[in-house]
Amino acid sequence: MNDRQAAAVTESEAQRAWVRVRSNLRESAGARLFEQWLKPMELIEDGDTDTIRLGLPSAFMTNWVRNHYADRMMLEFRALLPNVRGVSIETCMPAPVAARIVAGPADAAPAPTPQPAPPLAAIVAAKPAGERPPLDARFTFDRFVVDAANRVAFNAARMLAEPGVPRFSPLFLHSGTGQGKTHLMHAIGQAFLAQHPDATVICMSAERFMFDFVAAMRARDTHSFKQRLRGADLLLIDDLQFIAGKDATQEEFFHTVNEIMSAGKRLVISADRCPQALDGVEARIVSRMSVGLVADIKAPDLMLRRAILDRKLRDLPEAKVPAEVLDLLAARIHANIRELEGALNRVVAYAQLTGDRIDMEFAVATLGDVLRGAQRRVTIDEIQKLVSQHFELKPLDLVSARRSRAVARPRQIAMYLAKRLTTRSLPEIGRKFGGRDHSTVIHAVRKIEELRDQDRDIDTAVRTLMRELEA
Repeated sequence: MNDRQAAAVTESEAQRAWVRVRSNLRESAGARLFEQWLKPMELIEDGDTDTIRLGLPSAFMTNWVRNHYADRMMLEFRALLPNVRGVSIETCMPAPVAARIVAGPADAAPAPTPQPAPPLAAIVAAKPAGERPPLDARFTFDRFVVDAANRVAFNAARMLAEPGVPRFSPLFLHSGTGQGKTHLMHAIGQAFLAQHPDATVICMSAERFMFDFVAAMRARDTHSFKQRLRGADLLLIDDLQFIAGKDATQEEFFHTVNEIMSAGKRLVISADRCPQALDGVEARIVSRMSVGLVADIKAPDLMLRRAILDRKLRDLPEAKVPAEVLDLLAARIHANIRELEGALNRVVAYAQLTGDRIDMEFAVATLGDVLRGAQRRVTIDEIQKLVSQHFELKPLDLVSARRSRAVARPRQIAMYLAKRLTTRSLPEIGRKFGGRDHSTVIHAVRKIEELRDQDRDIDTAVRTLMRELEA
C-alpha cells in the first residue's frame, strides 16, 4: 500500500463525518441560514480519497458557500478526519435536465427527472414571509468587539435595528477596507429580523445593485426591480463608492433612497469614505446620505486588535494559540481586521494540517510573507528617541547606568516596546540599552506587562507610544 492509499479516507468514514459536520453547521449557522444555503449540500461519493467533495444545486449557491464556509468546513472535517487534505465545493446540475430540454419534442410531456433544489430567489418568493438576505451568521452584535474607534458606529447600528419608529435613517457607515462595516450591516439585518421575522430585508453591494438594474433594463422589467427594492423594510447597500460615475444607476439609486426614506423605512449605506469625499457621486445623493447619521470606524489600535483575536479564538475552541503569538499578530498586522483574522485562521489551519504545535517559531514560519508585508520596520533607535521625548529624558539616559525610577521605568518601557515591535533578539535588545544582559530585558518586559494591568498611567503611556510608532 502506497502513501496515497494509506492517507485515503473511506466512503463510510466520510459519510459519518459529514453527518457530524452538518449537525455542527446547523447549530453554528442558525436555522434560517442553514435551511437556505447549507441544507441543500450533499456529500459526493468518490471512493477512497483524501478530498471531501460536496455538491450544491446551483453555481450561485456554490459560490456563496465557498466564500463563506470553505475554511470552516475544512477545519470541521480535519477535526474528525486528520487524513483529509482538502474540501471541494462543487455545482452538481443533473445532466438529464439539460438533455431533456435539448432533445425532447416541443409537444411531448417530459418524463419525470430529478430536479435540483430551487434557487434562493424561488424559495423566497414561495414564502409568505419577507425576503431573506444572505446574512453571515458570524456577523452579530455580540461578536463585534467594541472600542473607542468604533463605539459610535456600533451604538448607531444597534439603535437602528431596534423595534419601533427608527430615530434616524439613513445610517451611513464609512471606514477603510476590512474595519467592520460589513459586520455591522449584517448584524443590523439579523437583529432586525429577530424582532420582525416577517419583514423584508435586502442586503446587497452597490455593484450588485448596478448589475441587477442593468439586467432589469435589458429584460425590460425595471418595474419588478423597483418594486422589490422599494418594498424592503430594511435596505442595506454596501460599498456605495462603486456606483461613482454610473449616471443611470445613480438616478435609480436616488429614487430608491427617496422612496425608502419617504416611507419611514430603514436604510443603511456603507462606503470607504464619508459622503462628501465620494468623487463621482451626484451631489443630491450625497445630500440625502448626510440627512441621517454619518458614523466612521477608525483603524483599530493595538489593544483592539488584540481583543479581536481573543474574541476570534472563542470560535476556535480546539485551537491552542499562545499569548505571545497573538501579541505578534496584533503588533505586526494592522492594515485591517480582515487580514488579522485571516492570519490567525491560517496559523490554526496549518497547525491542524501538519499536526505541529503553534508557537512563535511556527507562526513566523507560516506567516513569513504576511508579517514581512505588514510590518512597519520600527527600529530600537526610534523607540529610544520617542520614549525619551515622552518622558522628557535624554536618549543617553536610557542606555546609562542610572537606576533611579525616573529613568529605570522609561527604560523598561522602551525595552518592552523593542521586544513587541521589532524582530531583534533579547541579547540584541540588551546590547542596545548599554550592554545589558538578556535577563534584564526579560525582567523589563514582564514588569511592564504586570504594571499595565495595575497602573493606568503606565498603560496609557504604552498605548500612546505604540500608536505613534505604528504611524
